[in-house]
Amino acid sequence: MTLFSLLPTLDLAALAAFIALWAGYTIFADRLTGKGHTLLASTARHRRTWMRNLCDREVRVADSALLGNLMRSVSFFASASVLIMGGLMALLGAGERAYAVLQELPFVDASGRGTFETKVMLLTGVFVYAFFQITWSLRQFNYCCVLLGAAPLHTADARTKDIFAEHAARLNALAANSFNRGLRAYYFALAMMTWYIHAGVMVAATLAVVAVLYRREFRSKTLKALNAALPE
Repeated sequence: MTLFSLLPTLDLAALAAFIALWAGYTIFADRLTGKGHTLLASTARHRRTWMRNLCDREVRVADSALLGNLMRSVSFFASASVLIMGGLMALLGAGERAYAVLQELPFVDASGRGTFETKVMLLTGVFVYAFFQITWSLRQFNYCCVLLGAAPLHTADARTKDIFAEHAARLNALAANSFNRGLRAYYFALAMMTWYIHAGVMVAATLAVVAVLYRREFRSKTLKALNAALPE
């Protein structure tokens, strides 16, 4: 017996739609990021300016503080992912008792203990993915710290500074992209939680998440402000 054999046909269809929407949006967003039309692309250009300005500063305490603040934000979500995974594993360990509590909740589709545990395992998988993406982002930001310490002196020639700024900004942007993927997994995990109500509700919630993410990454006032602040 496989994991997915415990799911009814409707739930399997909803899961397929969930994966397709998540993967499809990720591919779509990555392509537009490459063309420079997303929040990540806009901030990547600002990171390039940041790294170039860093090279001209003799004192770089402010830059290290900014990088440390980014790492603290990532660390918070890494810790939260571990706690959530621990809670979900405890839920699986509770077994029949957890399923009995679920059945008492309003609007919950109680379709069997096996289905319930399968959904918990799949939800845990989403947070495992988020954990790996976020911790990889944290490691990349650590490498950015190494580059910060190895930055050219403010007296170095312009070409040396330009080369450093380009690659340092690239690494910083890669770290941000990994963090964005991990954070995006949180949004889709929230949609998956509605799976306990009904498969159709999860599909609707996933579509809502895609709509929210699209608006924020491609049509938000934040993106317009970031683009307006870019040098012409």
